[in-house]
Parts: sequence; C-alpha cells; structure tokens
Amino acid sequence: MGFGEKRGSYWRGRYKVSEGKYGTVVDPTGTVVKFATKREAKQAADEEEAKVRHGTWRDPAAGLETFGEYASRWYDAQDLAASTMQNYRRHIEEHLLPDFEDKALAGILRTDVDTWEKREKAVYAASSVKTWRSTLHLILEDAVDEGLIASNPATKRRGRGKRAGRSRDRGPEKVITDPLGLLLIAERASLLSGRDDEFVGVILKGYTGMRWGEIVGLETEFARPGAVRVEHQLYELDSGELVRCPPKDDSYRTIDAMDWLSALVADHVARTKPTPCPCHGKRYVFRGQGTARTGGHQGAKLVDVARRAGVSTGTVSNVLNHPERVREETRVRVGLAIAELNFVRGGATPTENAAHWRRNSFATWLFTPATSGWYPKKAPQEARPVPLLGDPWPGIPVRGRNAQDRADSCWLPIAAGLTPHGLRHSHRTHMEDLGTEKVLMDERMGHIDGSVSARYSHVTPGMRKRLMASLTEQWEESLDARRRMHPRSSVEVLDRLLRARDFVTVA
Repeated sequence: MGFGEKRGSYWRGRYKVSEGKYGTVVDPTGTVVKFATKREAKQAADEEEAKVRHGTWRDPAAGLETFGEYASRWYDAQDLAASTMQNYRRHIEEHLLPDFEDKALAGILRTDVDTWEKREKAVYAASSVKTWRSTLHLILEDAVDEGLIASNPATKRRGRGKRAGRSRDRGPEKVITDPLGLLLIAERASLLSGRDDEFVGVILKGYTGMRWGEIVGLETEFARPGAVRVEHQLYELDSGELVRCPPKDDSYRTIDAMDWLSALVADHVARTKPTPCPCHGKRYVFRGQGTARTGGHQGAKLVDVARRAGVSTGTVSNVLNHPERVREETRVRVGLAIAELNFVRGGATPTENAAHWRRNSFATWLFTPATSGWYPKKAPQEARPVPLLGDPWPGIPVRGRNAQDRADSCWLPIAAGLTPHGLRHSHRTHMEDLGTEKVLMDERMGHIDGSVSARYSHVTPGMRKRLMASLTEQWEESLDARRRMHPRSSVEVLDRLLRARDFVTVA
C-alpha cells in the first residue's frame, strides 16, 4: 500500500515499485508533487502502486530523456533504404531538433506541437510540414511503445480545429503539358544542353511516366525492343552519392514501348555507345553533363556555332582548322555565326561529361528554362529570360559575357511551373484522356490498387495494342504540329524525325 510522507510543509506520496525499491509521485516533467494533506498523498501513491501491479506503470525518469537524445537513438536503430534514412535525417535535423531537442519527452505537450506546426506553415508548404509532423509522430509513437511517455502529443485529434473543408492543406495543382508541349520542351532542353540526350530522355519520360530516378538509372540491357524494364533506380543522396537501389515501393515493372520510342532509344544508345560508369560499373542509357553546361555562364560551344550556321560540327571544325576544304559561302556563314555568338576558340574549358544527370542541375538549367523560357534566380544572378538568336527557329541560346545584349529574342513559356515529375502526371492524364483501362494505367505507373475490384481486373493484349496505337497517334500529330511551325530543327535527332514526316505527308 502507498503512504504519505511528511516533508517539511508538504506531504509526498510514496509507493512500492519492487522489493526494496520505492518511488515518489511526480508530475509529467519529473517534479515531485507536493500534497497539502497526508490523505491526498496516500491516494496518489495507491494509484501509482496499482499501476505497478497491473503492469501499466512507467518509470518517471524515462520521460526525462530529451527528444534530441531519443531521436538520435531512434535514428541509429532504423534499418531502412538509404533514401528513407536521408529523409528522416533531414526532417529531424532541420525541422524537429531546432524546437524540441532540449525538451524532455514527457514535457512535450500537444500545444507545443501545434505551435511548432503553425510556425512552420508560415514559412514552408503545408504538404512539407505535414510530412515533418508525420516523422515527429512516428518517433514519439515509438517512445510510447517503449513506455517512455504515456501518450503521443503529435497525434491529430479528429473534429478539432478550424473547419475549412478538404482544401485546407491543399497544395498548388500539378502543372501538366500536352504531347506538343512535351515535344517542344524536349527540343528546348536539347538546345540548352547542346546534345540529343536531353531530347530522348524527356520524350522517354513523357511517354512512359517513369520516375526521375528510374530514367537516370535505366541501364542499356533493360531498354529492350518494344519495352522498357524498370529494375533499378539511382537515388541521389545529399552527399551527392547516387545509390543504385530498387524502384520506389518495389514497383518493378515492364513498360510497353511504342516501336518509334524503342527505335529512338536504341538509336541513341548506338550513337552514344555508353561505357560502364565509374560508380556502379554499369552501362546507362543516359549520361550527365559537364559543368560547362550549367547556368549559361560559359562561352559558346562548337555545336552552338554549327546550329546557328546550319552546318555540322565537323564543318565548323574544318573552317577553323582546314578552311581550304570548305566552300567560301559556307566559310562566310560559319564566320558570321562565330561573330554573332562571340565564339572564342579554346575560350571555354572543355569538361568531361559526368556519369549521371543530377536532379537539381537538370531541373534548374535545362528543364525549367525549357518550360518557362527563363533561367531561375540563382545567386548571384537574378531570374532572367534565356537569351536567344532567333534564327534558326526556335532559336539558338546565346552564352558567355554580355549574352543578354547580344540576343535578339527569347522563348515564350510552354508550361510554366512544370517539373520533371510533372511529366509523370502528364502521362497518366493522357492515358485517362485516351480511355485507357485503369489496370493498365496502374501497371505502367507502378501503382498498386488494393481494392477488391482490382483483383478481378487483368491486362489483355488488346488493351496494350490500343494504348500503343493511341500514343503513337499522339506522337505523330505532335510531330506534324511542330513541322507546321517550322519544317526543320537544330536538334539533329528531331530534325531527322521531321524530315521523315515529309515523306508521310507527301504520300
């Protein structure tokens, strides 16, 4: 039985924990509760002793461990995918520890969590704050399971708070684009990069709905005739390391590919002749870029001159090294392009292509300018339109010093706000528009429908054939629409596709 013990001007409650061990009644912060009477102290002590007998008692000292100490111990005990561990670390270090690190676990109140959430939402997107609160809830829930705290203060209570409908924490709607927009964006990305890789990569992503990591991690052996096999992804850690790991949610799948898409990828592989990368020893369909292609800060390249003059890079090289081999008319045209682009031979240090694309640099310097027509703000430079020489259409990016003054045009936006992941949303939307069966859409996207009705739905050859035909029709219509804008392109791979449509149109 518990008892009250006189301590000066107050009474404290004492109860038996185990043989020869007694505890003192304390509040959630570990502070001894001071009772005015012996009766009150004894009642509280009896309640604690009853918890000991029923196995529901918690050692008050356990809750005095700080959140920072517990979070560190909790993180070290996890054994998850590298991507998940990285996300947890970022959530904890950047958003949870600044507010809760020195607080005792038992001292974290629901009002503390709500105040923190409100403050975070004033700075960050609601969807991000929701994710961070979920991580906090997960950590504290494990603390409850370990008996360190009685309840989870991060648990959301139903029916409480402001009533604002389902849209209360709704983020901005995802931007998508149509097949013609996809084609134009791919062309612009290739013009910005100075090579065909980006054109092929953007088209492949837009017509398969593959995730970014799956595109970057696509190995040549899995780019097969009539299909693309998703077997791995490359996940980029904060350290810059690219981890070769299973696709998200183990969404291994074979994605049907139209004949023209398989040919586009196969020709790209044959042209680029990929070699094993130094980090994984695998041959990947796509390679990264050197630093000379980021941000447009470097001078014009040989390919820029070739595109401006409407000749091959070999012809430009001959003009520079063996002018006697080139007709005078061509030499004049190349010389004019060199002057307009401010090309300096040897003025830009050539850089070897990186083994893989990097998400941030791809989105910042290639995809965003291609979709919006603007380079984003990046210290020390402000946001600015992509400077262009308008001929040949749709323009040749001007690089180097004084690029803005030397330009005579810029791009209009195609789908401002579109992200690389938005192409995945676009593909799903296009399939919906074509009336594609849900079971086939889920298969292509790597989604799992756990409903009972989904168990009775199966993909048939007829479904696949109809979708391939519809996507091919969309592709051909986008090529014809692009051809009506201008019959040629400075992007070599697209130019060949447009020329092939000449014969189809004539026929």
